[in-house]
Amino acid sequence: MINLRCIGRSFRYCLNARTYSISTSAATAKAITADGNGDRIKVQPKLSRNTPGSNGSAVVAGGSKNPIVAAAFASLRSDENGREDSAAGGSDAKQDVQIDEMIMKANTVAELLAVSDVTKVNRKQALKIVSILAEWSSIKKVNLSDFENDSRFVELCSLLGRTGTQRTAGGTRTNGGSPSAKSTELQGDDLQTVLGITANDEAAKLIAGLTLPQMIKVMSSLAAKKKRSIPLLRSLSFNIASSPGQLNLKECGDLLYAMACLNFRDVVLTGRICADVDRELAKNTDKMAPIVSVLTSLGMLRYRDGAVLDNLCGWIAAHHELCKPTQLGSLLLSLATLNYEPISMDTIKAKLVANVSENDFIRSTDWLNTVWSLTILNCVSGEQLSSVLNADFFRRLQDERRGNLQPSMKIKLLNMAAAAKRVPGAKESLLATHRAELFVPFEPSKDKRVLVTGMLDALKSLIPSESMVKISQTTTMGFTIDAECVLDKKCLPLPVDKEHEQGTRIALLVHDYHDMCQGPHVALNGIQALNMRLLEQEGYTVLSIPYNEFSTSDKLLKRVEYLQKKFKSIVTSKQ
Repeated sequence: MINLRCIGRSFRYCLNARTYSISTSAATAKAITADGNGDRIKVQPKLSRNTPGSNGSAVVAGGSKNPIVAAAFASLRSDENGREDSAAGGSDAKQDVQIDEMIMKANTVAELLAVSDVTKVNRKQALKIVSILAEWSSIKKVNLSDFENDSRFVELCSLLGRTGTQRTAGGTRTNGGSPSAKSTELQGDDLQTVLGITANDEAAKLIAGLTLPQMIKVMSSLAAKKKRSIPLLRSLSFNIASSPGQLNLKECGDLLYAMACLNFRDVVLTGRICADVDRELAKNTDKMAPIVSVLTSLGMLRYRDGAVLDNLCGWIAAHHELCKPTQLGSLLLSLATLNYEPISMDTIKAKLVANVSENDFIRSTDWLNTVWSLTILNCVSGEQLSSVLNADFFRRLQDERRGNLQPSMKIKLLNMAAAAKRVPGAKESLLATHRAELFVPFEPSKDKRVLVTGMLDALKSLIPSESMVKISQTTTMGFTIDAECVLDKKCLPLPVDKEHEQGTRIALLVHDYHDMCQGPHVALNGIQALNMRLLEQEGYTVLSIPYNEFSTSDKLLKRVEYLQKKFKSIVTSKQ
């Protein structure tokens, strides 16, 4: 674990298994080039390893061939990336390999530091040398006093981080400044050091040396740049989750949003964030934005924790006068996505939903999402549905999108058109005039195709006749039915194309990981729950086949028995 600290003109390098501190004066450090990668002397000293593998995991296999991850702040690495690209070919590349081999073969402090003494090393190689020394210190192979005052080690430290000096208005450097200014400079140097390292594993090693706010900043920066470095994200999530500091509401929202943008789910970290949200909620008296931010991110992550959702929604219900229409829209969309109705839902309906209208929203898409969310939550009014299910609203929606409606928007309109049949006062005139424009081709994901195929193989063993089963039936409600069959009272199949008064028409829907909410309360997400409700309104009995109950890795016999048991339960309940 490496922790860099830059204070004044002094540079301290901390190596810890326990907290080690090395104070090095700038006067003792050798002058080096800005990039630490100048002309090198090709020297190959004879280095031998007395104990193979003694440096353990401190050396990252592959050296300069490690996968490259763009820095979270591109500006911090733009100049260095160019130099690394130019050094990738010719003699410099060969020399880099030679230096990497020398580092890996070194078995003593003297041999390691000799590498930096006889040739110029770049930033990545300097990090390797210091990482090995840190590892050796932690396992008591060497003592810190063996190298802490060595000028070669000082130079490596200087290469890894800038000095903690500050520029005055005249451009000169000074060691002065208040404690807060020094703290700011310290944090900036530590953060830039981590973000300046391009190798995934090597950058991840430095995360533990950052403060909690710094780690949150790194996570947010990775999300902003869409840089999904798994080693770095895992290191961040572990260290943030185990940090003793408490997150405030804004930090909780920032972390959850970064995780959602990077599609990075970590149960331990999310649980830690939710625990801090509960503790911080009582301190908040007038800030609605961080509450809505946390709710929005939980919806994006499909993380369903009833206790947290109840507390957040309870706070909003108690401070409803602070809630803006757009914030209400975000709240409803998250609840709809998570298929969750909080205990304060009646208050939210009476104080907020009852007073909201299309005029409260600037964009038609926001109103579309709001009405669709109310449809999923089963509290939409006929007037609200009528406001979106007409040609005028559809035209406004097209104008906003420049004629290019997303498939998800079309699906929402089809969902609401189907739901409008059972809502008093709802007027639907959209399908009659724009049915062709609302057509959406449905293409399941690879994982879902595998599950559907496994279900169909089992179904064919129970119902071998093709005339008694329909597969992948497209509906006008915004989704497809994976399989459809009709069973009599004895659980025997009947022709599916005919009506049977005594038969039970069953729609089979396969639900994969993405159709489910995660967290303490695993359940179908709001979209799939609405699909099932719409099918039930059409007279179907719906059989949900979730991925956590039905696996294609099971033998065919087990899958057949699963379906048979479900069919018998459905038929028995109808009698």
